[in-house]
Amino acid sequence: MLDALTVATAVAALLLAAWCGWAAYRDQPTKDWHFLGMAVVSLLAAAQLVVGVVQLARGEKPEQGTTIFVAYLLGAFACVPATGFMSLAERTRWGSITVAAGGVVLAVLEVRLYDIWGS
Repeated sequence: MLDALTVATAVAALLLAAWCGWAAYRDQPTKDWHFLGMAVVSLLAAAQLVVGVVQLARGEKPEQGTTIFVAYLLGAFACVPATGFMSLAERTRWGSITVAAGGVVLAVLEVRLYDIWGS
């Protein structure tokens, strides 16, 4: 895995979590600019998915197993879009809390991906 991409994705996810957490603290739902932030984080996760698949296709193997690596990679890719769609259904501060939680979960998944790959 690319360590810089993993760190960038985790940091962006935590920044998104803080931003949406601040909106929830102010009793606001997710707004359009939050969705732009989610798009940026989702693009980073998509780039990581592509890099991970390419590395697997080149024959590189994660230290803790390919199956668990692919499962975490797909989960990381789907995490923020899933919480974004859930926040559309809940147009209160709880939608912002959902996205904030998704950002924290993505950051944790990034740390776990780093561990699984064995970097």
